[in-house]
Amino acid sequence: MLTNDDHLLTRFGPVDTVEALHTFFFAYDGVSQVVASTQRLLVGLLIASLVGAPIGIAIGVSRPLESASSVLMQFLRMISPLSWTPIALILFGIGDTPVYFLVAIGSVWPIVINTAAGVKSVDPRWKLLAKSLGATPMETLISIILPAIQTHVLTGIRVALGIGWVVLVPAEMLGVDNGLGYSILDARDRLEYGEVTAVILVIGFIGFVMDLASRNLLSKVNNESLSAA
Repeated sequence: MLTNDDHLLTRFGPVDTVEALHTFFFAYDGVSQVVASTQRLLVGLLIASLVGAPIGIAIGVSRPLESASSVLMQFLRMISPLSWTPIALILFGIGDTPVYFLVAIGSVWPIVINTAAGVKSVDPRWKLLAKSLGATPMETLISIILPAIQTHVLTGIRVALGIGWVVLVPAEMLGVDNGLGYSILDARDRLEYGEVTAVILVIGFIGFVMDLASRNLLSKVNNESLSAA
């Protein structure tokens, strides 16, 4: 005779998962859940990019700023993004905004670090040439530094994409009523463990596709840079 636990375990099988995938997308409107999660990820990633890239450029250009900010940045970087959840809820309440915050604060560090590394790797002879031609610091930034660091920035964004996707799912279990993280929580509460497994597979597949797309974009940019050189 099956106990309740045995009964739940039988609902993790491949057949139940395939059926749950069909139910998730065609009866539960899983497409809207995917869209909601993707939108939150992109907004959080955009915020992280708009904040992280300028900070990375400033750190890469200024050695005093790099020295002054190094300890603080490394300290903050080592704090789990989900540790900020209580603060996010206090500041922004429930809804999408704290999710954006958590994704952004988890994604910003690889963008900062890779951007700063890119600025420091720019050939100093190019900077010297621009200076000898009378270029202002802003002109040097636009004409020399930014084109040279685009690969580093995109690498940082690719790493940030993976971190943001990982942070997003548990963040969506806090005060939102749609998305893939919410779907896992909802399926668990309904004891639909086949659906839980199905959503986990969807999350892994989407994450794989996004990383593949970002890797191909990075490869294309690298090839174009080599062709231009």
